Amino acid sequence: MLSDEEELFLTYWETHREKEKKWQRQLFLGLPIGLLIGWAIVFSLVSGWDIRANMVANSEMNPFVFFFAILAISCFTAFFYKRNKWEQNEQQYQELIIKKKKEMKGNAAENSLI
Repeated sequence: MLSDEEELFLTYWETHREKEKKWQRQLFLGLPIGLLIGWAIVFSLVSGWDIRANMVANSEMNPFVFFFAILAISCFTAFFYKRNKWEQNEQQYQELIIKKKKEMKGNAAENSLI
């Protein structure tokens, strides 16, 4: 027997799975997490906790390349995070569908014996 929470998830995911699968939506919704990672990188460089890294960054680093790298890391992290989340939800959905079908077969077998 599926719990109420599992039933709610099934109905939610049936209606939203195609919308959540689009890469544009995954990138847009994951962007705050990606930007948080990017800002953490910038903060670690600006804070000066690694003096050697600061010396290399100040002498050899092009600011445009650094900005582009942070943007690329942020976008990749955002997309990867939301894509992974979608895959987890899809797997849970498939498992619940299989569980529901097994229950229906079991109930049908019980009814045929009666």
